[in-house]
Parts: sequence; structure tokens; C-alpha cells
Amino acid sequence: GHIICGLICHPGKEHILYPLGCTIVIQELDSKKQTFLHGHTDNVSCIVVSKDGVYVASGQVTFMGFQADIILWDFQKKELITRFSLHKGNIKDLSFSPNSRYLVSLGGQDDGSVVVWDVAKREFVCRSTASPRSAGNATVVVCSTCRDEMFVTAGSGTLRVWELDPANKKIQPTECQIGKWKRVMMCLRMADGDRALYVGTTSGDILKVSTTHRVVTEFGPQKKKFSLGVTALLLLDTGDVIVGTGEGLVALCKGSSYKRMKKIEVRGAVTSLTHRHQGHQFFIGTNECQIYRVNCTEFQAELIIACHNEAIHDIVFPFGSSKVFATCSKNDIRVWHTPKNKELLRIPVPNLTCHAIEIMRDGMSIISGWSDGNIRAFTPETGRLLYTICHAHSLGVTAMAATSDSKRVVSGGVEGQVRIWEIGEKTQKLVESLKEHKSAVSCVKVKDNDQECVTASLDRTCIVWDIVHFVRKQTFLANTLFKCVCFHPEVYQIITSGTDRKVVYWEVLDGSPIQEMEGSASGTINGMDIALDGMHFVTGGDDRMVKLWDYNKGMVTHIGVGHSGNITRLKICPEKKYIVSVSLDGAILLWKFP
Repeated sequence: GHIICGLICHPGKEHILYPLGCTIVIQELDSKKQTFLHGHTDNVSCIVVSKDGVYVASGQVTFMGFQADIILWDFQKKELITRFSLHKGNIKDLSFSPNSRYLVSLGGQDDGSVVVWDVAKREFVCRSTASPRSAGNATVVVCSTCRDEMFVTAGSGTLRVWELDPANKKIQPTECQIGKWKRVMMCLRMADGDRALYVGTTSGDILKVSTTHRVVTEFGPQKKKFSLGVTALLLLDTGDVIVGTGEGLVALCKGSSYKRMKKIEVRGAVTSLTHRHQGHQFFIGTNECQIYRVNCTEFQAELIIACHNEAIHDIVFPFGSSKVFATCSKNDIRVWHTPKNKELLRIPVPNLTCHAIEIMRDGMSIISGWSDGNIRAFTPETGRLLYTICHAHSLGVTAMAATSDSKRVVSGGVEGQVRIWEIGEKTQKLVESLKEHKSAVSCVKVKDNDQECVTASLDRTCIVWDIVHFVRKQTFLANTLFKCVCFHPEVYQIITSGTDRKVVYWEVLDGSPIQEMEGSASGTINGMDIALDGMHFVTGGDDRMVKLWDYNKGMVTHIGVGHSGNITRLKICPEKKYIVSVSLDGAILLWKFP
């Protein structure tokens, strides 16, 4: 949601498109069915759809000094047509000419050039430096609405109208006279017939520029500016303007004074405004990962898509049910409805990060461990706070598990202590503190019989505890920072994994390794979950792949590619219908269980 103009309604009015990490999501508005365009090697930085809806183009970020790709996609076939590689570092913005003849691309800060590509011939036409030396960087580009040979670039203190000479393969800029208005320009909209160009600025005002005379003809509002800048604009046929701002205000404005006729407040800064039906319906995208639908007549916002906008740290299903699951992130816990992919509940806890979450077996509470060292319990239906265990761990809670009778909770902290809490109807009591680990506890699992638990730690040890007599039963040592651990439901074994990328089966009785497999070729394994029948387990980590294993054969049977951030946790749902994986970029992916 943080990419400017990242949310686009397709001209066919049946789909919306938006980038998610390295992927582009195409979602049908009625059926909510999603299609994914995979092809970028790093995060997508901009996206644009041609006026006739045939082509989609997207640019990406890459490492400094390397070439960043622009990919041209066929919308109907949902496949890659070609790659354009010339810009270095990243692609700042893209724009199609009105007849889809040319694609204009703008490089980022390390590149500073504007390039014209021929779409039909799939080739480079010409390039030039985007902004004059006396000004800042150009950040946005928009093409004319009726001529293929004209486009405009804008940025920090620069506004240029360009003319393309196709015969000589040259582009010629003309600097617009913006006079005393020294502005950082964030968004551009060209009026139909190129009558005027509307420019939104970080100062919270809008400049109206004549494209023929290249001068500012109007500017406003004069007094009451838009707070935190004008981040998105939408032009209506009536001559009115819909303005989106950095403080989350969307206003319908009239006349040259931009008088606010109607307004709505949304969560987060507005990054995209896009028409579905001109003058009837439009969509708002915000940087807090929310998409709203608005009817122009009522001017009321309806939330249609929402998700986490920070890294997701944990995911959990209630016992025996696949219909709902809970995830936790910075600032909140959210409960989701699996069949409809819809948010059911949001539990906000501002300015804190939730690292671990568990739903009690009796279904009466959601318990969570937070970065301030407290354990908080909430009701699963309303999100009301039931109780808080203050200072449960001195530096923050990192892992949690509950017993099947819902009477005890085992928690692990950053300082390495494992603590067992007794949860009564009105009291929460510390029963025992187990001090063995020297570093943060990364994972806690309780065995089905409620008599043992296993804790994995970053101090290269994994310990099985007797939680009835509060003694250590077995220690496993390996040259790895353990990230995840699972008890096998049938046999007396555990599986571990971590930074050495190996998946290891251990015998609990004597602490010896039984089998060791290569779990990943490139990165740490962060999450693991085993099915209730013990036949299969899943792993995921920094290689961004979800892997399904056969437990007895010790082999990977299926691989899921789709994440564009490192996977933090994953779960097999209790009925073995889905696998749900969550990642650092805030994405939740639902996979069909093979």
C-alpha cells in the first residue's frame, strides 16, 4: 500500500491491480478471485495499465549499480511479454502513451534518466536526463491524453513538458515556469484533451499548469492547505477534483479555491485514487494496507480489503477448526475468516509488537506475548482485554504455548528464561522459572500429554522439560541457532531446524540425532509445523519457499513459490485443507494442501 498510484482499476472495470512485494496481484472485484504475475526479482516499485487495458507494465527496485527491470505484461493472457533493462537502481514511475504506442519510464535517484520505449517493436527509442542540474530529482511522469508524442515529468523543483521526435529518435524538454512556487511535486493528473495539468505537492496545495503556455495558471487552496501534502488526485468530468492527502483525508473539491464540498477520513496516508466508473465509483488505497470503495453520490467509504502493513510474526489456528485463524504483527492482532479471506476482528495495542500468539484449547481466550515483556489475553469474539501479566519477561516475550486443559501457559523471553504460569478464573500465577538458556527462546511447544514441553533457543540448544516436576529431561546441542521445533504426535521424537538450514530428527530418550536433511539451499528456516497425524510437515524461511515434507521418507514432496518476503511462520490447518504462511512483508498466503 505504500507505492504511490500502486492501486489501479482496470479499464474493463472488472479487476483491480496492485503490487505485493515482487508480485502483482490482479483481483476480480465481484468474485474476489486473485491471479498473480510473477517475474520480478525484487520489490515492485511502480505499476501502470495502458488506456485500452491490453498491457500492464511494472518496474522494480534492485541493488545499487545493477540494472532494474521493467516488465511488460499481457493482461488478458496474464503472462510476461518482454523485459526492458536500462535504468540502474530502481524504476521511479511509468506511463503509457494514449494509444499504447510508447512506454515512458523514469529512473530513480541513482539513475536520473527518462527513457522512451516502443511497445510494438519492444525496443528502446531514446533517453535523456530527467531534471535540470539546478533542480532535484524527477519522481513522477504522466503522458498526454490525446498525443503519443508528449509527456510531462515532475519532481523536486522541476516540471518539464517533453516532445518526442520519432524520426530523429530524440526528446526535447521545455521547463514550465513555476515562478515563486518552489514545490516538491508528488502526483500528476492530465485533464482530458490536455486542457491543463494538475500537480499535487508536499506543501498541501495544487498547481494547475497550462500545457500549451507552460505556466502556472491557478494554485490553491490559498489559506487552508491540505495537511501532510497532496498525495493523490482524481479529476471528474464536471471539473471537480477529488484530493487524497497524507493525513488520510479524501475530499471532493470545487473551483479554483478547492473548497471542500464533501470529505471522508480513512486509515493511513492516501497513496492511490482510481476510477471504476467515471463520476460513479472510485477506490482509495492507503499505506496502512487498506482498500476502500466509495460511491461518488453518497461519498461514504466501504472497506473492501485490509491486511497487516508490518512484518507478521506468528499465526495460529484454534484447536480442531480451520474456519478462522489469528495473526500478530506490530500494533495489532487480527482474526481472519479462512473461506472468505476476510478480517473478522482487529485487536489494536499501539506502539508495541506482538511476537507470539496462542488460542487456548477451550476457545475462551487469545493469549499473546509482546515486546514490552507483558502477556495479554483477549476474548476471541470481541477482542476485549481479559487480563495482563505484567513484566512476564524482562526484555520481551518471544514464544508461547498453552497446555490442552487451558490451565497453564509456558512462555519464553529474550533473556532466555522459560516461565510456567497457572491461569485461574481470576488470577494468573507464576509457578516456576526455568533458567538454562543463555539466549532468546525462539520456539516453545507443549506435548499432548501436558507433562513435557520443548524449547528451542538461539544459544544453540534445544531442551525438553518436565513441566510437572520442573526439571530438564534432555538437551540437544547443534551448531545452529535453533528457530523452530516440533514434537511428533505419535512417536517420541522431535524435529528441529534453524540457521544451518538443516532439518534434524532427534530421539528424545537419549538425545541423539536420527536423521539430518538439507532443508533449504539458501537461507535460514524460520518456521515449521507438523500435521496432527504426523505424516507430513511444512517448513519455510529466508528462501521464501513453502516446502511440504513426507515425515517417514524425509523428502520434500511439494514446493510453493509465492512469497516476496522472508517467511516467518507457517501452519497446517487442523483439517489438513490449507497451509497458511506469513512473511516479513506483511503478506498472508493461503495454500491448498496437496
